[in-house]
Amino acid sequence: MTKRKKKSKDEKPQVEEQELPSTEQAKLDQEVSEEPSEQIPSDAMTVEDFQAEIEALRAQADEYLDGWQRSRAEFANYKKRTEREKEEIHAQVTGKILTHYLDIIDDLERALRDQPMESGSNAWAEGIKLIYIKLTAILESEGIEPIAADGITFDPNFHEAISYEENDDHQDGQVIEVVQRGYKLGDRVLRPAMVRVAK
Repeated sequence: MTKRKKKSKDEKPQVEEQELPSTEQAKLDQEVSEEPSEQIPSDAMTVEDFQAEIEALRAQADEYLDGWQRSRAEFANYKKRTEREKEEIHAQVTGKILTHYLDIIDDLERALRDQPMESGSNAWAEGIKLIYIKLTAILESEGIEPIAADGITFDPNFHEAISYEENDDHQDGQVIEVVQRGYKLGDRVLRPAMVRVAK
């Protein structure tokens, strides 16, 4: 009969180390390598990269702002231009219509200048004068005004000379007489004044 050795209390059982198959070892190695690391990933952006991106975005924002301001200025200019064109068209149409009434004004002026001197014709003359005043007031309300000509220097932009005459009472180039009054609408001449000019 063989005697068994008694194991002491302090003695630990020996565990035989077993080798793991290579696939299991590879799995363990992979799990260890996948543990989070405190190192910064290689693809992370640096401060310089952020600053460069901010500068690029600022440049793009400035470009958009500049484009918006240009568009706004162009629209304001377009509005002013269309308003100016509307005013010009209105002035042309108004001038064309009212030019027909200038002949009536001429006739009324001639009638008042050549009115008969009989006492019974005063009422008639007053009636003609009232019509003349009313018609000139309508023209003035539309912006039509007579062109100054009598006694001033001849200006081909506003006057049309029908004759050049020797005259001791007037200087050379001065208007002697207005034969037919001229009219303008703003800066636009509707009809030049027909004048006699001294030479």
